[in-house]
Amino acid sequence: MTTVELVLIIVGMFLVTYGIRVVLFASAHKAEIPGWLDKALKFVPISVLTAIIAPMALTNSEGLALSFMNPWFVGALTSLLIGLVFKRQLLTICVGVLVFFLMKLLLVA
Repeated sequence: MTTVELVLIIVGMFLVTYGIRVVLFASAHKAEIPGWLDKALKFVPISVLTAIIAPMALTNSEGLALSFMNPWFVGALTSLLIGLVFKRQLLTICVGVLVFFLMKLLLVA
């Protein structure tokens, strides 16, 4: 692949991406989202985050790993409990990451 072809591909991808966004943003003020859809869209970020984190926390290379010797599982479980009790995102993230790293340190030692 030549340099010119590579530059043309990158410019083409930019134009397609930018074009789609401009059209959507330009017409966004005219569109009205129904209430039920707006309510449903609020659950998308937490659903995506759960879909990313759950396989890491619940499995390992051998399969299901629901053990307190699994740092991913312990960190996720701690985060879940902290989140349910305190309902503070930053606290939940910090405690979950801290517990995960402490578990990693304890299991290596």
